Amino acid sequence: MDYASLESAIGLNWWDVDPNLQRAVRHHCPAEDLAWAQSKLSDFGALVGDRIARNADIIDANPPKLRRYDRWANEVNEIQYHPATFDSKDALWRIGYGSNFAADREARGRRTPSIVRMAVDYILSQADTGLACGVGQTNGAAKMVARYAPDEVREDLMKSLLADCLENATDGAMFLTERDSGSDLGRAVHCTAREGDDGQVYVSGEKWFCSNMDGDAILLLARPEGAPEGARSLGLYLVPRLRRDGSPNGIHLRRLKDKLGTRSVPSGEVVLEDALAYPMRGKGGGEGAKRTSGEGADARGLNRMMEMVNGTRLGVAMMGLGIARRCFLESAIWAHHRMAKGRLLVDLPLVRQGLVDLLVDLEGSMALGFATASIDNSEKDDRTLRRAITSATKARLSRFGVQAATYAVELHGGNGYCEDWGLTRQLRDAQCNPIWEGTENICYLDTLRVMRDEYVVGVVIQRISHALRTSRNEGFDFARPATDLVLRAQEQLLRSVRRLEDLDGDRAQVASAQISEALASTLTGALLFEEAIGDPRKTLVAIRYAQRHLESAPAWDSSIALERGREILAYEEID
Repeated sequence: MDYASLESAIGLNWWDVDPNLQRAVRHHCPAEDLAWAQSKLSDFGALVGDRIARNADIIDANPPKLRRYDRWANEVNEIQYHPATFDSKDALWRIGYGSNFAADREARGRRTPSIVRMAVDYILSQADTGLACGVGQTNGAAKMVARYAPDEVREDLMKSLLADCLENATDGAMFLTERDSGSDLGRAVHCTAREGDDGQVYVSGEKWFCSNMDGDAILLLARPEGAPEGARSLGLYLVPRLRRDGSPNGIHLRRLKDKLGTRSVPSGEVVLEDALAYPMRGKGGGEGAKRTSGEGADARGLNRMMEMVNGTRLGVAMMGLGIARRCFLESAIWAHHRMAKGRLLVDLPLVRQGLVDLLVDLEGSMALGFATASIDNSEKDDRTLRRAITSATKARLSRFGVQAATYAVELHGGNGYCEDWGLTRQLRDAQCNPIWEGTENICYLDTLRVMRDEYVVGVVIQRISHALRTSRNEGFDFARPATDLVLRAQEQLLRSVRRLEDLDGDRAQVASAQISEALASTLTGALLFEEAIGDPRKTLVAIRYAQRHLESAPAWDSSIALERGREILAYEEID
């Protein structure tokens, strides 16, 4: 990588300039899919790095607007978009992103590898996380419709949710938050589902923060009429924007939120008045099942919705990761052009160390994120591992996006603080990710819940131990002191988990942050050393990560950045 030859991140092929992404895809992609994946991701990187990235700045300056009424005061509930939005979405649908590459899947006769799905989310998020959010909700809705929607709507809806061109496409949406809170759903959901005289279900109530708010296929939670309080009795419902005859479905868009960032995806308040809804039921929810009361077929809808949320949490993690990558690339280019005190910024020791540490954390976060996303769910232990580490991964990568954007703004000085340099949007957009799909505290508590299970803990420790054994047996001898740091961190993680048995509920909740962060850091360190076998550069990256995140007194004076920083930043081979 010759950063001095680059002027800006925009205009580049974001696959070509990301050697670590290429390495991750080679590592995680099945051999039968690798050639297709590399070709598709190269095309995608070229599209996003130029056309989509340029449109993103235009869209941010001209965000969606709500048109509630026409000039005769008829309610129209219409979101108006800048043409750049449709240009970006059209391009993304044509390349297959909107349908999760359905046309490629049919032509190849093979599923799209999970690493490709995460890689395209990561690349797109470098340009526009709001757009990634909207498409992510559509893909999430498609999975839920395929699994739980009634027969009378499933087939037609799946065709539009997975359409390969924008003209035939349907947007999905997920409305969870109500006025009282976004997390305490058992208490805060006040939307009510009632069964009409015609045997259909109708939902009424208010949703307080709805992204992709003009979606055509909406998933939401409501309490069946007469059902008891609490989360267990909530139902999951599919609410179409229009009824089958084309008439409005009682969905009123009250106002758009004036958000800090992610302006490309419209978020706002929605009121439902007897909106026709289709219960999303599991097995046993067919004809004759209780529909709107007690523990009937509509109950436990929250469990079904969480299937979608757990998937979208990884998508949000990729958003934070993508923003971090964009901020690193912009910072590296800037540091190879900007002069201070008669030297390039990259040659100033503190700047070089800061850039190297940013890249080290980026490669560590990529190791954690892509390893989580690529876990094969076919085996029990794999499913358990993914469940154990997803929330910790989401919390870590989302926060890292904020930290990376903050660093980039500061490195660019006053220019970075100005809107026309583009980094302010990265910072504004990054701040959303620690909130979306579970705040850090919620993710910490979810991690605490799963790590109370001895079997889960065993699976996690087994994965860390396997990475350590492999790296210590096959890695370089000069890495041994740093792998010892990972080993000690693993032992400390296990002690912290075992100590939970002696803590009351409140003290255990306080400890959940420590356990989640320790889990993320320890697993990341192990994964980096596993990746580093045979690669001196990656080994230095892993050592630096362990020194900063796993040593009791973090090593800030390491010689790695000072002596080998330029080679590490440029992805050069190191003897």
